[in-house]
Amino acid sequence: MLTEKAAYLKGLMEGLDIDGSTKEGKILLAMKDVIEEICETVDAIDEDVDQICDFCERMDEDLCALENSCDDDCCCDDDCCCHCGDNDDDDEDEDDCEFEVVCPTCGDTIELNDLMIEDGSVECPNCGELLEFDIDEEEDGDEE
Repeated sequence: MLTEKAAYLKGLMEGLDIDGSTKEGKILLAMKDVIEEICETVDAIDEDVDQICDFCERMDEDLCALENSCDDDCCCDDDCCCHCGDNDDDDEDEDDCEFEVVCPTCGDTIELNDLMIEDGSVECPNCGELLEFDIDEEEDGDEE
């Protein structure tokens, strides 16, 4: 739309047969050139923005598919990093896995550390079930 308006102004100026040797004519012709350059730049920016938006939409779709794939089937082995979200990297001694529990809903084995047990509950990373623990004087955390 901007390009069409600039073309219309250019046509008007050419129809007026502006004399480029006068002060006013020089200014008007220079303004016409600047308007044309601005329109070209805006058109190029519009194309770039459209390409970026298309790319972002495709990337969002790919990310969504990847998230759904990861949610459906965890491909990790016993050293699964998916269960480490609650770990605090500042104190490695407290973060070492000391307990394992099995989720009664999905059967997923979850590795727990002292900090997670002290919280009293943890959400199963596989199915989202809230697992609560009763802390006894025994060495193992019991699942309710």
